Amino acid sequence: MSDAEGRIYLIGAGPGDPELITLRGMRLLKACDAVIYDHLAPDELVVLMPREVEKHYVGKQAGSHVLPQSEINNLMLRLAREGKLVARLKGADPLVFGRGGEEARFLREHNVAFEIVPGVTAAVGAAAYTGIPCTDREKASFVVFATGHKAVDSSRPAVPWEKLAQLEGGSLSVYMGVGEIESIVEKLINAGMPADTPAAVIERATMPTQRRFVGTVAGLPAMVNDNNVKPPALFVVGDVVKLHEQLDWFGQGPLHGLRILVLRPSDQGGNLYQALRDYGAEVMPYPSIATEERVDERAWATYQSIDCEERWLIFTSENGVRYFMQQFADRVGDIRKLSAFKIAAIGFGTVRALKSHCLTTDFVPGVATVKGLVTELVVNFDWSCASVVRVQGNLSDSTVPDALTGAGAEVIPMEVYRTYYPEWPIGFKRKLLQTPPNAILFSSGSTADGLRAILNDEEFRRVTVKAQIVSIGPSTSRIIESHGLKVTLEAKEHSVPGLVQELVAFYRSQGK
Repeated sequence: MSDAEGRIYLIGAGPGDPELITLRGMRLLKACDAVIYDHLAPDELVVLMPREVEKHYVGKQAGSHVLPQSEINNLMLRLAREGKLVARLKGADPLVFGRGGEEARFLREHNVAFEIVPGVTAAVGAAAYTGIPCTDREKASFVVFATGHKAVDSSRPAVPWEKLAQLEGGSLSVYMGVGEIESIVEKLINAGMPADTPAAVIERATMPTQRRFVGTVAGLPAMVNDNNVKPPALFVVGDVVKLHEQLDWFGQGPLHGLRILVLRPSDQGGNLYQALRDYGAEVMPYPSIATEERVDERAWATYQSIDCEERWLIFTSENGVRYFMQQFADRVGDIRKLSAFKIAAIGFGTVRALKSHCLTTDFVPGVATVKGLVTELVVNFDWSCASVVRVQGNLSDSTVPDALTGAGAEVIPMEVYRTYYPEWPIGFKRKLLQTPPNAILFSSGSTADGLRAILNDEEFRRVTVKAQIVSIGPSTSRIIESHGLKVTLEAKEHSVPGLVQELVAFYRSQGK
């Protein structure tokens, strides 16, 4: 084996909560050149990967496979032979009903270097998040993991349900059994398992939208049908189920059980994702815009030749601050050379971004819009001998240059980044349409434009029709409404933290 030929990391991502991936799994994921991910791999782990990382969806969902296993194997082989470090990202644990052993054997047969990184398997995650332990000193001295999926391969060993029915003093965890639960229960009871044996079904274990239903083994089919339980779901049978009332802890927070669609660029979304999870929400990380650096060398040359006394920098976005400071560090380097400039900015986020670089604003308008900014600047300052650097992205309009040039200033537009509409990783749109959000957070007008561009008419309607539409401020609200949506909540503080607080306050008032 040669490192030059690449390496495959078979990584267990955990049962759903993106924070349950191991430190080693996360470190290797960040180092990879390509990722091959399943349907049950947490979306957030894929979204946060850099744009240049190859993303290959091979989702398996309730018997429907995007790629057959043979093609997945060949994909791993091809990427490894291209010299890439590849994360084969699997839900839960690779070696517990995850075909990780099968894939590792294939890689060994083809002399491909691999590592196996364990993950939290579904039964263990469900135990922790429902208060139903796998084992307990008084109620279960062993645990059995069994697949409920009906085998189509006659060479695959069958689950000995008749023998499992006779086991006492332990617990039974059944994976992938939703479609076969009636048959499984019938076999267990016919083989002697008491019909009143405690049992539970857990849907979407470890996720904020997790559901748990408790009863008896005989009642499992009715629990599934009456509550419309869908995969991924796990069944637990045994006296340990009785402990759920004592050990249950999960389900706190005003946003618990709510799916929140976040459209903010993925490289700026991490803190927002975390804040929403801390309030109990299930984050749907579907960025509808993305940004990339753009360098205008002519504008920088003009900037460095400015020699008048009245100099201004104008920022209207956090991205403008971020990319300007990156380029400033590369071309100028000494932060003291900004001391000749006054700084104007709009938006709490923009002001905060400047403060993170130890820069204080000289002017922030009372109305947090570009129009409000230039109106107040023209009234409050003399621009007849001023040079203004307007830091902007490709979507900025001519409002600032037109107003300040008209007032006598020399305006230098400096485009430091480009905003574009990204393509979602394969499989994401299908998930979104299957489980639409309870609320959508619009952190800018561009996020509304982006969502509308990514979805067709029917998809846009399905995603938004029942959701609370939450806007960061008036300018964003106007763009949202131009797409036919009604803004139900608008942040009082026009910032990302203000957006979250508006959402939390609303659901608290609803008794969540």
